[in-house]
Amino acid sequence: MFLFRRGPARVTHRVTHRVTPAQAHQRTAGAARTDAHAPADGARGDAVLLDVREQAEWNAGHAPGAVHAPLSLLLGGAALPVAAQDRPLVVICRSGHRSRQAVRLLTGRGAEAVDVEGGMDAWAAAGLPVLVDGGSPGRTA
Repeated sequence: MFLFRRGPARVTHRVTHRVTPAQAHQRTAGAARTDAHAPADGARGDAVLLDVREQAEWNAGHAPGAVHAPLSLLLGGAALPVAAQDRPLVVICRSGHRSRQAVRLLTGRGAEAVDVEGGMDAWAAAGLPVLVDGGSPGRTA
């Protein structure tokens, strides 16, 4: 029995399409960017923050300017909301698992997409805003 394999090692590269919450915030146009977390140079991103959590999670709180498209609907073949079509996507869920799944699905459909490492939990922990519809403070769920 050989402990070492002879010949060239097989190297596989797995491309990761992940960004931090701060990078996601910078890359997404989202809200009007007048909040305390706006980039110092006033720059706005061109990507759409796509929240793939379910409706109850979205209702509890979401990032300002995010577009909602539950993963369950995307997996069922639903199209992206108009506001997210033909734009780079930064995909977010609660912890990062569903957003990784959504990125695989969306890139398979030809979209340019990355996911937010740690999801809304990491977004909120980074001190980034979480609101409910109407602008009141929200929470992650």
